Amino acid sequence: MANVESLCAQLLRFDTTNRGHGDAEGERDAAEFVAGVLAGAGLEPVVLESAPRRTNVVARLPGADPSLPALLVQGHLDVVPADAADWTVPPFAGEVRDGFLWGRGAVDMKDFIATVLTAVADGLRPRRDLVLAFVADEEDRGEYGAHWLAAEHRELFDGCVAAISESGGYTYHVPAADGRDVRLYPVGTAERGTAHMRLTARGRAGHASRPNHENAVVRLVGALQRIAAHEWPVTLTPTVEAFLVRTGEALGVEVDLSDVEGTMARLGPAAKLVEPTIRNSTTPTMLDAGYKVNVIPSLAQAQIDTRTLPGTEKQLLEEIDELLGPDITREFVAHQPAVQAPVDSPWFTAMADALRSQDPEAVVVPYCMGGGTDAKAFSPLGIACYGFAPLWLPEGFPYRAMAHGVDERVPLEGLHFGKRVLEHFLTHC
Repeated sequence: MANVESLCAQLLRFDTTNRGHGDAEGERDAAEFVAGVLAGAGLEPVVLESAPRRTNVVARLPGADPSLPALLVQGHLDVVPADAADWTVPPFAGEVRDGFLWGRGAVDMKDFIATVLTAVADGLRPRRDLVLAFVADEEDRGEYGAHWLAAEHRELFDGCVAAISESGGYTYHVPAADGRDVRLYPVGTAERGTAHMRLTARGRAGHASRPNHENAVVRLVGALQRIAAHEWPVTLTPTVEAFLVRTGEALGVEVDLSDVEGTMARLGPAAKLVEPTIRNSTTPTMLDAGYKVNVIPSLAQAQIDTRTLPGTEKQLLEEIDELLGPDITREFVAHQPAVQAPVDSPWFTAMADALRSQDPEAVVVPYCMGGGTDAKAFSPLGIACYGFAPLWLPEGFPYRAMAHGVDERVPLEGLHFGKRVLEHFLTHC
């Protein structure tokens, strides 16, 4: 029987750092290791490089009922950078300490990959065909990984109608109104879209000592101030509404959908799961203007991180254009639509059943992810994408600070729990 702890540790020891802008190369070594595990289990993995050493692995595991549509199980091999000087243990040591496995990627997301590979190595016999995809470049733009596969190798995903991946199915401890410890397990059924934009202001260049009412910098700063000060309205998508209602019921608190802010205050710590996704966001993050302090430039630029809830992008862009005014233009630097899968579906029910098979008191709720995942590559293929990477977590464990954080680690007990839940789901869904 394969050991999920050992396999995860081996994955963590591959330095698959993705520094962005094409600067990554360690994915190749990790992909070859993954392909070896799959081949050892009797599968025929396909290894595909979108660029030198930007490597993806795809394999199909036949199910017991070939008449059923296939399920995509996907995860990314790359990780964000880690500065070893900040860490308690070396970030690529894959070291076990105090009941936890430490390393960059431990929760984002080599833990899930390890549970999948271990289940397959142990002879998993799923109910339906599984397409297993382990990809490059999720931590940047996905252009060497999931988006490239979806565009150039669409046939590998034929028959897939649903997918699971990060990030959901983990334990989230919340105190109820009567003092009980309620164990929520949020399952991702949606994620906000990405509409990152570059704003460009143009004006009249000139000497900074002279009056100039066509100063590009002033025009840009004014537009940014209007955007930063704008409060986007609360918008309840089906996922967010279901989260509020079901979580409130589990915690025994009043839910008033006409007063979302008040409801969130009553939800206590559970509100953190929904706080980023009750409205759109536009956050200025980058500025670029001028080359000398006494010269007014003719051009000034900024970038804004824009996240859109399902079904809201058109209206948001119209409002942004009004806020920008006549002297500012915009263009997308990254544009991927929001993702939404059915909340009430046989897939969600099967995930909830699998979690309750290992934690009978699990309260499984849908939630919307504030950021983005490779679901944005696979959703346009007609695949309903869910965030379901099951993991048990002890009370007080700072899970949401682990991804991309210092001293990233995963509880060993959580890995075993995740493997058991995953096996139940894949053999029953």
